[in-house]
Amino acid sequence: MELLVHGVAGAPPGELLGDPRTVRVTGDSTAAVFRRTDDADAEAHPERYAGRAVPEAYCWSRLTSGNGARALWLLLLPFMVVNLAHWARPAGIGAPRAVRTYGVLVRVLALSLTVLLIAAACEVALDLVAWQSTGAPFGLGFPPPGTWWGQPGRRLAVCALVPAALTGLLWFLSSRTWSAYESQPPPAHAGGPDPAGPGPARDGTPALGRPGFWYGRRLVARLRAAHTAAGLLTVAAAVAAPTARHDRRAPAPALEALGWTVQALLGAGAVVVLWVVCRRGRTEARPDHRLDRAAITLLPGAALALLAAVLLYACWSRPGWTPAGRLPGDFTFGVLMLGQGGCVLALAAVASSLHRRAPDHGPAVLYGLGGPAVAMLGCALGGVMSGGVAQRVADSLDAPAAPGPPVLLSWQAAVLPPLLLVLALLAAWFAVRGARERRRVAGAVAAEYPGETPDPARSRRIAGARAAAALTDSAPWFVGTVSGITLLLGAGALAGAWIGGQVPGEAARGAGPVVESAARAAQDAGSWLIGFGFVLFVTWGRRAYRDPAARRTIGILWDVGTFWPRAAHPFAPPCYAERAVPDLTWRMAGWTGRTGGRLVISGHSQGSVLAAAAVWQLPAHVRRRVALLTYGSPLGRLYGRWFPAYFGPGPLTALHREVDCWRNLWRATDPIGGPVLPGTDQAVDRGPLPDPIAYGRSARHPLPAPILGHGDYQADPAFGAERDALLARLTAAARAGVPLPRLSAKPAARADPAARAGPAAPADPPGTAG
Repeated sequence: MELLVHGVAGAPPGELLGDPRTVRVTGDSTAAVFRRTDDADAEAHPERYAGRAVPEAYCWSRLTSGNGARALWLLLLPFMVVNLAHWARPAGIGAPRAVRTYGVLVRVLALSLTVLLIAAACEVALDLVAWQSTGAPFGLGFPPPGTWWGQPGRRLAVCALVPAALTGLLWFLSSRTWSAYESQPPPAHAGGPDPAGPGPARDGTPALGRPGFWYGRRLVARLRAAHTAAGLLTVAAAVAAPTARHDRRAPAPALEALGWTVQALLGAGAVVVLWVVCRRGRTEARPDHRLDRAAITLLPGAALALLAAVLLYACWSRPGWTPAGRLPGDFTFGVLMLGQGGCVLALAAVASSLHRRAPDHGPAVLYGLGGPAVAMLGCALGGVMSGGVAQRVADSLDAPAAPGPPVLLSWQAAVLPPLLLVLALLAAWFAVRGARERRRVAGAVAAEYPGETPDPARSRRIAGARAAAALTDSAPWFVGTVSGITLLLGAGALAGAWIGGQVPGEAARGAGPVVESAARAAQDAGSWLIGFGFVLFVTWGRRAYRDPAARRTIGILWDVGTFWPRAAHPFAPPCYAERAVPDLTWRMAGWTGRTGGRLVISGHSQGSVLAAAAVWQLPAHVRRRVALLTYGSPLGRLYGRWFPAYFGPGPLTALHREVDCWRNLWRATDPIGGPVLPGTDQAVDRGPLPDPIAYGRSARHPLPAPILGHGDYQADPAFGAERDALLARLTAAARAGVPLPRLSAKPAARADPAARAGPAAPADPPGTAG
């Protein structure tokens, strides 16, 4: 059998199988395995398939771009980014404490993003609407002061229902998506010892081969409870802080004591939440079927009860209490920003230590600092999104006498123009570098096609495609530079807000006309940019909700970002691989066990990552009956560099040893795919393949051949040759009953294969997610 797995953006089963008449063999409307109608009963008629394979297609695109409600996942983008930082740690040796510390720091950062989101909702609902607004916000006004509902505490209690409902919505979505996507138990003996072999599995099993890797229910449930409790406690603290402050100033000893009691309970709740988040990470040695019932039920329930008590406490009659100034948002957002910066720096120190212990320093991006850089971007996204909402609401209220949003948010907006200027300079530098690379390569393109007449325009187009594809290898430095500058600008914004206590335009008054004008321009431009970005974000979300084509574009983003389990943030978009990998594992293990046959699993782009992950989960005796064909694969070029602990040279080399055989096709014009095991003596990679197939017009190619880049690998003759070789090898092995020697083919030499090659690496040690 040949099992085809499509890549990013998906493909219909008829296109994958080359026949519009298809039938669903197994699966549902979300993800399923299809065959051609003529092959539906192939197992009942083996004589029809002598010398050829039965093709099947696994279609999983609706896991990431199904109904319109998934466009709302854009709001969870910062959570998804910080979850990626958990998996981007270096592959250290003999440092279990450092690995656990890395996981704890990322989980604490993820918790701070939840608190930041709910604090932003509290800033809008409690500070801007309930506390500062004396008019009719959004057409709904409060009664005047002196009436029963006009007291500030009762206004705060009513508006607190908005961020509390947001917290409940996040909990509901996380619970529902777990049931719909990730609650797929792996097959029996998945990734475990070979039932036919002697003894248990040996030490050194790659993390992706462990049976519990794709079923982390216990951790997700525990983190969901902790983050829900943190959100509710944040709302309670936002209501209790101004109420208790008023009671300390008023001659009411009973209310003052009650306020201190409430604050002590809130502090104790925060300590418990932090302890639950830091206590334990993932268990990958076995599926986490057991749940911590006390944590997932008592913790959110206690937080909800405490919030209800705080709302009742705030509703107590306090005649003469009038709102003044703004709620302590500056202190809250400042502490969150300072804590996030400290966590990122600590994460960088731990990641650097792990990188020094790694067996091979080559594959990891940014010298092991890829995880901290990604975490910094997640924090920046969270800050920009929360600040943008607060700025837009403050502008829509149109209350010039009100103090407005916290000063820190204005400073954050003011650093956006210099950040965008840096981004523009980086983009220009990469564009110049790409143009130079194109000119360098263009002169040698025609020589790769013997007998062709050089065509400068054609050579420039081919060289341009190669230069553009090579920019992917520079992306880590782009991300690292942006993250470092964001950290420095964020520190400057925090210092300016805390030292000056005023918005940038006012703080720069008296510092000279140039400085004052620059500060005012940065503040105004930043506010406009945040507003424009917020409107653009909402517009994109609405379009994706209504337009399936736009929703597929967003689905491409989730294809890459939600491959990994929710090990750091439970409110991140669901991990589709926790459905897709068990699907593929069940299909391969079930079919080989039922028929005794052998199969080729063929994956393109992101489908190759799913295919490799599923093969890792197979029992050892089944892996020996499987051949792997990948093309346009990011396994080595992207995943191996950004996630070296899981897709480094060691795990990939081990996978190559354990499957029957593995071939990988790649092109120099492909911005995503690349060699899987470059610079080694493993006969895996074939490439770079010629692209385009023909340089100019000829009798065989009368029309210009397109530059294919990342797509349509099946159109290359090398694809059919490699697939036929794998199928013939499996057929011969099945007839002989024993595995054959490994294939030994040399990669093509159409272009410089050393351009993407790296040094050989020993096997990575067993990884753990901390």
